[in-house]
Amino acid sequence: MTRRALLGGAALMALSRAVLAQAPKPSTPIFTRDLPDIDLRGWSVTAVEVSYGPGERSAPHRHPGITIAYVLEGEVRSKIDDGPEQTYGPGQMFLETPNQLHAVSRNASTTKPAKLLAILLADKTKPRTVPEKG
Repeated sequence: MTRRALLGGAALMALSRAVLAQAPKPSTPIFTRDLPDIDLRGWSVTAVEVSYGPGERSAPHRHPGITIAYVLEGEVRSKIDDGPEQTYGPGQMFLETPNQLHAVSRNASTTKPAKLLAILLADKTKPRTVPEKG
């Protein structure tokens, strides 16, 4: 084997390793839920950043569409319909299907802020959020 072939082979091997090291790793799902059987004609998607100061909360409400929430910072307490009240931290998600009661939505901490990203899919002719009466 010549020196040129040996150096070329080593360079090719180094280049292969560099390319493989930069290749994306297989994705791991962090959230999977079934969706209701609905027609999305006339719907739009809206992304909203919801920030809670220490101890802050939202009043009980409903969303006429589908809401997917992703916690960005801190911890958020949430209770949907008759489900249990749960705490979600950074990287965790929850789902609200149309017209479910979001009975509890608050910062779990009284000393640190919390923030979530809400993706709302809804009929463009309806409000995205409806306060709960009573």
